[in-house]
Amino acid sequence: MEKRRKRDRRKILESCPTCGEDLEITQLHCTSCETAISARYVPCRFCKLPPESLRLIETFLRCRGNVKEMERELGLSYPTVRARLDDALRELGFGGEPAVEEETTERRQEILERLNRGEIKAAEAAVLLSEVTD
Repeated sequence: MEKRRKRDRRKILESCPTCGEDLEITQLHCTSCETAISARYVPCRFCKLPPESLRLIETFLRCRGNVKEMERELGLSYPTVRARLDDALRELGFGGEPAVEEETTERRQEILERLNRGEIKAAEAAVLLSEVTD
């Protein structure tokens, strides 16, 4: 059983180790009944992600999309988390460029929530809000 767990954690190769071109999956094999299926399969977008981007997306899902919770869990700043999410979106082929207005609104809301919870003082909130608009 331990041998199978190690194999399950292995990431599929997405490019040829010789020439660097894309690879196709051409055979699947059942470990229980020995059935083998030969065909051409293209790995999904997530299979092609680097491990760090996949872990980031898993964290995003575990935190139910709450970037502030991701900040706490990852020990990273809001802009760093957003930048890494944008990178993962680009790697998946979705562009990943958030609307500047939406990001500014979210950041302002976050600062105001921190002020409301007493995590920061009004003067610090004012400075942070002025930085968001610059």
